[in-house]
Amino acid sequence: MGPVCPKDSRCTLRYTAQVGGVLLLTLAALASCGGVSEGVSGSMGGASGAGGGVDGFGGEPIASPSLPWALTEFPGLPDIATEVPASRVALGNLLFFDPVLSIDGETACGTCHSEFWGMSDGIPVGVGHGAGPAAGPGRNGPNVSRRNSLALFNLAFRETLLWDGRSGSLEDQAILPLLSEVELNLDPDTAIERLTAIPEYVDLFAAAFPEDPRVTVDNLAAAIAAFERTFVSDRSIYDAYVRGHLGAFDDELVEGMFLFAQMGCSDCHAPPLFESEVFADRNVPDVDGVEDEGLAEATGLPEDIGKFRTPSLRNAIVTEPYFHNGAVESLSDAVEHELERSGMPFTDDEVRLIERFISKGLRDESRASSRPLSVPSGLQVPLDGQQFPFL
Repeated sequence: MGPVCPKDSRCTLRYTAQVGGVLLLTLAALASCGGVSEGVSGSMGGASGAGGGVDGFGGEPIASPSLPWALTEFPGLPDIATEVPASRVALGNLLFFDPVLSIDGETACGTCHSEFWGMSDGIPVGVGHGAGPAAGPGRNGPNVSRRNSLALFNLAFRETLLWDGRSGSLEDQAILPLLSEVELNLDPDTAIERLTAIPEYVDLFAAAFPEDPRVTVDNLAAAIAAFERTFVSDRSIYDAYVRGHLGAFDDELVEGMFLFAQMGCSDCHAPPLFESEVFADRNVPDVDGVEDEGLAEATGLPEDIGKFRTPSLRNAIVTEPYFHNGAVESLSDAVEHELERSGMPFTDDEVRLIERFISKGLRDESRASSRPLSVPSGLQVPLDGQQFPFL
């Protein structure tokens, strides 16, 4: 395999040993590498495997991967995600897709956070109630959010939520769409009245919350939060590669990964989650007629105006368009925008390699939501993807 550093030689590779057919190396990062860890060592990846001919996903891992950052284990789920009855998660699944929680009886959480669009919705900004049951690209209506619908993967590991970080827990966040005039716009007490009038929901709440079997706002929020914590993405080919299945990555993916680090992308989109609690102004083009001060709306601090959270890049390929206002349509354009912000020189091919690392290396939707065919209210589950009758 050829060098995995950019062709302008901002860093170099030193081959140090060959053990059992596996080529070991040390990455010598020069001062201008911008974010590459010094002295990282491991075995060389690539399409050809590592001498012994390991397949990317089968068998036992045979060697440590070559990485531009310290190898960090994917975090374990918090107790609140593991010590929860399955009945509570199942209830949250139904509530997530039931339009009974919206003022129009047609919009649900799953309208803007769909498994068909990487737990987002495929449009620049969220479109709430009043737009009918059809979701996804083409959805249009009178109630439009200022912001892009964030993907919901790996929410269980976040300290803060939403683009401006104003929510500190999934239980708190689960109720916010009901309170939003442009999202579900339903008084939580009215939502509880509706749910209490449906015998199946009464039974489901009792099973999910045996210690407090009532239909309450707190139990509603807890059920939706329990379901959302199941959206874990940790089975990408990057995850296979770092576990020692070197054949999972071809030469270009390794090169793209090293470029991702060298250009400073991993400073904010930090592995293994490829996100962080960093809020920054990325100089994204404004949308006409939309005023949004970002983090400052939560903190009240003038220095936070225009700052927004660093979203996860896992499954980014299926969550277009990008940034807080959906102003950038393609992933390659988003990568180019960020590289321009870095102030470092780059080529079109380097944009392509980084985009390929993100799109191919970090994709895993295996534990997205599961859309029910029907819900206890009897209302139409939002139509999206394969749910459309003409597909």
